[in-house]
Amino acid sequence: MKTRITELLGIEYPVIQGGMAWIAEYHLAAAVSNAGGLGLIGAASAPAEIVREYVRECKKLTDKPFGVNIMMLNPNAPDVVKVVIEEKVPVVTAGAGVLPSELMKALKGAGVKVIPVVASVAQAVMVARAGADAVVAEGAEAGGHIGSTSTMALVPQVVDAVDVPVIAAGGIADGRGMAAAFMLGAEGVQMGTRFVAAEESIAHADYKAKLVKSHDIDSIVTGRSTGHPVRLIRNKMTKEYLKLEAEGAKLEELEQLTLGSLRKAVMEGDVVNGSVMAGQIAGMINDVKPCKEIIEGIVGDAEKLLKL
Repeated sequence: MKTRITELLGIEYPVIQGGMAWIAEYHLAAAVSNAGGLGLIGAASAPAEIVREYVRECKKLTDKPFGVNIMMLNPNAPDVVKVVIEEKVPVVTAGAGVLPSELMKALKGAGVKVIPVVASVAQAVMVARAGADAVVAEGAEAGGHIGSTSTMALVPQVVDAVDVPVIAAGGIADGRGMAAAFMLGAEGVQMGTRFVAAEESIAHADYKAKLVKSHDIDSIVTGRSTGHPVRLIRNKMTKEYLKLEAEGAKLEELEQLTLGSLRKAVMEGDVVNGSVMAGQIAGMINDVKPCKEIIEGIVGDAEKLLKL
């Protein structure tokens, strides 16, 4: 399956792995890249030198292209950009805020492909004008921090508004989702939740089991009142959060409840009190299998549906 995205990134399949905090480290990134997609190391809030270490470890595991996801809310973002340039990482995706023009220029000047994650047409147009090589249009079905527009509505509007290739994200976990994204005009897909349940993912076995056991109604959004909505699988922690939110709790109190909760779920397997971030497609995930099987299965099914 060849598109402008496979040509741009030098990959076999137009499948990108989401840059999920704590989960998207070098083992998963290398596995996705080795399987023909584009693996991403999620820099999240990590210090720049930790990102450098992950990049170097990833290079030991794959000779295929991979990238780094940089979260603009991270105060270390400028230093992470320097590491990316120094380590000659070929691709950067950027989210959780706008990539400043000086960082965009630095990355582009070093030959790095820059792909911002956007949640609106206005954002897509802005970053395309600033020099983005492609955009990820991420709908509200996605796990973690989300926008307000659904993938089905967002992707075609972004496709119509920009000339650069569009990658669809949010609510995609199988060949049907990939085919639908392509029919909307996307030239690639980004998946996070599906790759959490990959054998190569370092997410705790209990986290993966929570995804496999979840149903469509288990997806819930916290933080709407704060302006920072997050999609997770419902548990004791989300119930307490929503209760406090309904009672008008201050942001500081809400943040205290979730402090370290993602790490607690991912690394320790506490799926009761931790943040089990996942997209609405979690109910479609019925197994844990290698990245190669995930990608080849999804792409094969999509090609049949699209009759490519």
